[in-house]
Amino acid sequence: MDTVVDRSRLAALRSRVVGWAARQYLAWRSRRGLDPVTLLPDHALMPLRRDVLDPVPALREAREDNPVRHFPLPFGVTAWLITGHEEARAVLGRTRGLSNDFGHLVGQAGVKEGQNPGGLGFTDPPEHTRLRRLLTPEFTSRRLARLGPRITEIVEGRLDAMEELAAAGEPVDLVRDFATPIPSLTICELLGIPYDERDEFQALSTARFDLFGGAGAVFDNISGSLQYLRGVVERQRVEPGEGLLGQLIRDHGDELDTDELAELADGLLTGGLETSASMLALGAMVLLRDPDSFALVRDEPGAVHGFVEELLRYLTVVQIAFPRFATEDMTLGGVAISKGDGLLVSLSGADRDPRLVSDPERFDPRRPPTPHLAFGHGIHRCIGAELARMELRTAYPALLRRFPHLTLAPDGGTLEEQPFRTTSIVYGVDALPVALR
Repeated sequence: MDTVVDRSRLAALRSRVVGWAARQYLAWRSRRGLDPVTLLPDHALMPLRRDVLDPVPALREAREDNPVRHFPLPFGVTAWLITGHEEARAVLGRTRGLSNDFGHLVGQAGVKEGQNPGGLGFTDPPEHTRLRRLLTPEFTSRRLARLGPRITEIVEGRLDAMEELAAAGEPVDLVRDFATPIPSLTICELLGIPYDERDEFQALSTARFDLFGGAGAVFDNISGSLQYLRGVVERQRVEPGEGLLGQLIRDHGDELDTDELAELADGLLTGGLETSASMLALGAMVLLRDPDSFALVRDEPGAVHGFVEELLRYLTVVQIAFPRFATEDMTLGGVAISKGDGLLVSLSGADRDPRLVSDPERFDPRRPPTPHLAFGHGIHRCIGAELARMELRTAYPALLRRFPHLTLAPDGGTLEEQPFRTTSIVYGVDALPVALR
């Protein structure tokens, strides 16, 4: 027994030493402008790869082999890839023994002051509990209902703009002209951020999720957006606006410092913007390739609810949840997890688990609602889930009824040829040229 214990301690010590050496090396590379992401082997990016709209077969094969699978990373870092739905819910719902703290994710490797996004996603209780309690009242169905008419106005305004472009003989890009502005305007409306400042922040929001641009660029974009939002918060402290930021300052201004408010706003803006934009664009692709779903959403008012829920499961655009790190030894799905190990939950893999639904690779807009993980689960479940649903349920029917003959632009290539993001935590497409008539 003592030998087993000694071996366990030796393994833990070896893991700590290797992890320390890795962090020192990554910091050295970062100081010299060498991006750590370039060190990742191809298999480490596999959970982010897709075949058009579907996760790559290797993700399914990983789940079939073992839904809790050792996931080798450089420098001997121990990580586990979670691809089963039941196992994913267990990790996401667990509050003891797992940490989301940002410091675990990168240590000190190349992270400069001001680059920690903080907010809800990278914070543990009790700090997470305190911050979420402040936001929750603003995201109840009753509070969000006041945004309903404004979302309708935003959608109709974008449809008008698309019609004007087409009438002038200009190309119409569903990503640029529809999918991105709708959540951008909505989130800016919610927070009380000037909409005329959206373009710069949209660029930062998109870039931070794309690992192909490198970790250095990701952290720089986090820093840039936080700097911008600190300025917004400081202006609103002087003159609180009508949005969420102004409300938080009026009600809790003494409890929240400027950094905390900026981090909360950053999480809501980037989390609610890029994810909804991707859902709107990729969901339009599903409609364009499936005439039955197109007719169903266009012609049957009540059908959009089931369509959206199945679309959330099928696409699961947030491919990996915030990384968790074990703070104690535990067992998951019969696999021993050691203190210090990282856990990567593949949301897209879990939502294609046949234990969740039969024939999970098939999109079925009439499928009964499922407990999918598109918004996560547990204490870190997306706080803006209902707002996202409102946007999707409003936008899709309006788009199809305004343009009942919507198709891909004749010279825009096939669906498979569109510019998808190949290594992005939030899967999406950068352009989708369409013809309206």
